Amino acid sequence: MERVLGIGGYFIRASAPADLGAWYRDFLGLDADENGLWHQEAGLTVFAPFEVGTDYFGSRTQQTMLNFRVRDLDAMLAQLRAKGADVADETQDMAGVGRFGWVTDPEGNRIELWQSA
Repeated sequence: MERVLGIGGYFIRASAPADLGAWYRDFLGLDADENGLWHQEAGLTVFAPFEVGTDYFGSRTQQTMLNFRVRDLDAMLAQLRAKGADVADETQDMAGVGRFGWVTDPEGNRIELWQSA
C-alpha cells in the first residue's frame, strides 16, 4: 500500500496574505522563501483528529490548528509577548509528551507551540 511521507504544506486563507506571511517570519522565525518553501528541522509530527465540539483550537470556527515544535517554550512565549503577540496565559504539561503554549496570529488562528519531552 502506498502511504503519505509527511506534511507537504499547510495552506491558510488570509485577508492580507503578505502581512500574515511577514508575521509568521517576524514573530515565529518561519523563514520560507518566495515560493513558500521552508526547510524545517527533522522531528516528530502529530496527527490527531479531535471531537467536533472541542474548544482546544480556540474559536469553534477554526477547523484545524497548526502546531510548531520549539526548542524552549518559555523563551518563545516571552519573545512573542515582547513583540506584542496575542499569547495565551496558560501552558500545559503532558507527561512523556512535553509542554504546550498557544499564540493567536493576526487573522485569529490559534497556533500551538510544543516543546517535546
